[in-house]
Amino acid sequence: MTTWHKFVAVGDSFTEGLEDRLPHGRHRGWADRVAEMLATRTDNFTYANLAVRGRKLDDIIGHQLPLALEMEPDLVSIAGGVNDVLRPKWDVGVSGDLLESGVIAARDSGADVLLFAFGDVGRRSRALRTVSSRLAEYREITLALAEEHDCYVVDFWPETVFDDSRFWDEDRLHLNQLGHERVANIVATTLEIGDYGWREPLPATMPRSLIHTIRADLEWTGRHLVPWLTRRLRRQSSGDEVTAKRPELTPVD
Repeated sequence: MTTWHKFVAVGDSFTEGLEDRLPHGRHRGWADRVAEMLATRTDNFTYANLAVRGRKLDDIIGHQLPLALEMEPDLVSIAGGVNDVLRPKWDVGVSGDLLESGVIAARDSGADVLLFAFGDVGRRSRALRTVSSRLAEYREITLALAEEHDCYVVDFWPETVFDDSRFWDEDRLHLNQLGHERVANIVATTLEIGDYGWREPLPATMPRSLIHTIRADLEWTGRHLVPWLTRRLRRQSSGDEVTAKRPELTPVD
């Protein structure tokens, strides 16, 4: 069983832990939860999280990752690409090349690497089905890189347990506290530091009526989709004024 002493996470809102809320406006997230698990397994464990909401792959690989590797971690998680996929113009080759360069750099440093192949958002939201084919292409690249460079990889695509809306924030793009907790469990299982039975579905509930579903879709469009599109048109990002929450390796409380 591998023991890690320095874990650095890079990425976007998924890794920052958005919507897994703590007091005073802070966010916890799956990476913090995994770091807490790892800290119980070794002395002198330290953790940094450089992820910032809204970041695309060019920033994650070109800015965050070099800072991460300067810390000489033995475990690096790289999660990103969804913000690229959601843009009107997206080039799978560019995203693949960026991710590959990051994986090679991290592996050449001697670190173990954890990657993520994201799930089919179209199964949860009809409005997001247009990006499903893009995510499928990006997933194939991610899985191929993981195999070629001997990386750990979490593949969400076949896991229907995450189709349950109770794991997601009302914006349908970000995990909530329950979702981040479940992702931490699948990461722990992937890293072989525990088996948490993460595929166990939540207790069944009554299915929503068609009218309720349509009403919820309309409310989501006005509250979340329109503001998101407006930011894109203005070339604004939700992370424009945000900095990394754990920019340096520090012990986990």
